[in-house]
Amino acid sequence: MAVLPELKVTVYSDYICPFCYVGNHRLQRLRDSYELKINWCFLEIHPETSAQSEPIDSLDYPSEQWQQLLTNLERIAQEEQIPLSKLEFITNSKDALLLSEASKKCGKEIFYRLHDALFHAYFVGQENIGDRNVLREIASSCGIDEHIIDDAWEDRQYQQTLLNNYQLARNHDIQSVPSFIFGKRVLTGVVAEATFREAAEQLATAELQY
Repeated sequence: MAVLPELKVTVYSDYICPFCYVGNHRLQRLRDSYELKINWCFLEIHPETSAQSEPIDSLDYPSEQWQQLLTNLERIAQEEQIPLSKLEFITNSKDALLLSEASKKCGKEIFYRLHDALFHAYFVGQENIGDRNVLREIASSCGIDEHIIDDAWEDRQYQQTLLNNYQLARNHDIQSVPSFIFGKRVLTGVVAEATFREAAEQLATAELQY
């Protein structure tokens, strides 16, 4: 079996961001050509939102802009067979992000099991991933020990990691999620799979020159 070339990518993302969800699906498809090493940097995009959840229209986007966003999202999901339920509520993602950060110490397999489960819970299962009881159940189903779950919300190191992510984002002039960094190239927003592959090839080629 041929050894796939390694590809290092940094991603700024949040589990309640619909285009982060789409971007995750598209980026993961590069695993057919590369040994992906992704540095997930989580940013909380709606810290003002209650963990009890709020109606989606509480985001106060202009109705025309929001409808266009939903139309584009639904079209992409249908064309690419990405599971997606109707977005009806928004929630606070901080505890989910802390949990994901803590899960990194459990190894790659467990991290991605949780990572995918959180996206699926919110965008497909319509579960409130701001609720710690919901998060605890998801984490446990992914094989994460109770003490890791508790540490996620009690150990200050994970809070500090989220703060550090904001500083890293500022250093890269990142102002929104999703953002994907391939070497010196930054891709933001709804990035086509073809664009990911182009950026990956450019980065891989550049690294071969050294």
